[in-house]
Amino acid sequence: MKESLFQEFEEVSAKQWKQKIQFDLKGADYNEKLVYKSLDGINIKPFYSAEDVEESIKTPSPKNWNICERLYVASAEKTNRRAQEVLNKGTESLWFIIPNEEVSIEKLLKSIELEKTIIYFSFNFFSEDYFKRFREFFNEKKHQIFLQFDIVGNLARSGNWFQNLEKDHQILDGIFDNSEAFKSVISIDTTLYQNAGANIPQQLAYALSHVNEYLNHFQENSNFKEFQPQFLIASGPNYFFEIAKIKALRWLYATLASEYSVPETCHILAQPTKRNKTLYDFNVNLLRTTTESMSAVLGGANTVYNMPYDAIYHKNNEFGDRIARNQLLVMKHEAYLDKVANAAEGAYYIESLTKQFADMALDIFKEIEKGGGFLKQLKEGVIQRKIKESAKKEQEQFDSGELVLIGTNKFENPQDKMKDELELYPFLKQNPRKTLIEPILERRLSEQVEQERLKQEKAD
Repeated sequence: MKESLFQEFEEVSAKQWKQKIQFDLKGADYNEKLVYKSLDGINIKPFYSAEDVEESIKTPSPKNWNICERLYVASAEKTNRRAQEVLNKGTESLWFIIPNEEVSIEKLLKSIELEKTIIYFSFNFFSEDYFKRFREFFNEKKHQIFLQFDIVGNLARSGNWFQNLEKDHQILDGIFDNSEAFKSVISIDTTLYQNAGANIPQQLAYALSHVNEYLNHFQENSNFKEFQPQFLIASGPNYFFEIAKIKALRWLYATLASEYSVPETCHILAQPTKRNKTLYDFNVNLLRTTTESMSAVLGGANTVYNMPYDAIYHKNNEFGDRIARNQLLVMKHEAYLDKVANAAEGAYYIESLTKQFADMALDIFKEIEKGGGFLKQLKEGVIQRKIKESAKKEQEQFDSGELVLIGTNKFENPQDKMKDELELYPFLKQNPRKTLIEPILERRLSEQVEQERLKQEKAD
């Protein structure tokens, strides 16, 4: 009988580790020196053990993940050619942004293997007639098509319904009634909450309350038993937190879905956050998007779209898109991040984070439901106020230098000049208009600093 090498050593308890650490601190306060107090409301200890995981949260992870490319469809023919090019260069799924009803589905998807390629469609409009064209085109075809309709998300982002509450719900009902041909037609856009400055428990709670609006609405529908949403998530910079966030989201949704007796699985399409991306020293964005994409993969996203490093100020370009794609290709084919499903399972730290995030999010979710639900709290401005409070704390940390963005508020390169590089407006656009509710606004942390530097460049 072979003996394990570790049988030669006595087991060390968490209490013994802590005693050793306190001895080495020579009188310094353990909590002050070594416990990190995060903006997400979780205190991070210097070490974790089995004692920190009283109840393990089991979350299913996809067996593999897909590399995605997002394409804005200005011309169906040109976008079709571009789609075929990127598929030949390693992209595995496509995400089309459809701007209007004039886009020809036939021309857009010409020669694309629908059975092998996962395709997402997002729409800048809301039309049941256009959906009918989709349904007719895909009738009796084998495919993996996800349509992204999110009237609640549109209200939160724009402050208005597409048309009005009654008409939007009427159109959505017509779409859901005839949705059996598609993998999913309902999406929950949580990227808005991350990019606006919500902390992780808030993001999870709002995602849960957001999808609960649809679960409540559709529960009398004949297709309800097949309800399976897509969650669009933005992955932030805190590597382990973001892994735990996705795992917590899967567990939270499964818990909620079980109450409605619908499938407990959901589909997650992840991308890096915009909030920490910078205009100056923009190459650092490559490092940020790499770790954020890795968090999405290890957390268990089905599909990952990687934002190009220059996306905030450059129009789409071949170089930026290629680098973004290659980052994911390296993860899959050189770092072998596709070889093991649920690689993060069993890590005490991540398990502990997942449970804490889930518990905190559930508390917020219950408060929202007690207050009348997500739509009611949006209309009353409660959600917006909570996000702004969280965003303000994070902004204050950035402004004071406690939260660091390399090249922007620390180790700046004074030779960096950007005023002649801007092809896109990289700051929050203020377009005063009449809205039903206050919209939730996305804002990057470094915007004020960058505007001051640009102003100084022009003065020089």
